[in-house]
Amino acid sequence: MEKLQNNYAFIDSQNLNLSIRSLGWHLDFKRFRIYLREKYSVSKIFLFIGYIEGNSDLYISLQEAGFICIFKPTLKYKDGKTKGNCDAELVLQTMIEFVKFDKAVIITGDGDFYCLVKYLIEQNKCRAVLIPNKFKYSALLRFKIIRPFLRFMNDLESRLAYKKKRPYRDETV
Repeated sequence: MEKLQNNYAFIDSQNLNLSIRSLGWHLDFKRFRIYLREKYSVSKIFLFIGYIEGNSDLYISLQEAGFICIFKPTLKYKDGKTKGNCDAELVLQTMIEFVKFDKAVIITGDGDFYCLVKYLIEQNKCRAVLIPNKFKYSALLRFKIIRPFLRFMNDLESRLAYKKKRPYRDETV
């Protein structure tokens, strides 16, 4: 009997969210969780996200869907933009968990993770780098060492897009 792998996923939520939206759809995180478990044998998923007061319903729903949320305080700039870069947290958490997982799935298109992905590959600990948008991702992730691990989400819309639930239709008159 084949031993199931104990793989962990580490998600750059800002890159994932903005990239999927640029494709014209929204990700259903519950379905995404199931997909990661079935496709990549992922047992734990760390989602790195900027904390914004007032988004507690979102954070609760993500946690209920099985994501371990790692929050970063955000800064609000004068131009109205909110920034909460979680890159360092993702790298640090991956290294904290390093001995606990068989392989890692890194979900981002951000080249800032090149050194992490390269190290995971060299240590035989990289399962895949899941790129949200194959038309828009860093050239650093296109290097020869990483290419065999690249997977893309563009064709997953039918499986992973959020679909609004229709309201229950009462047949009584």
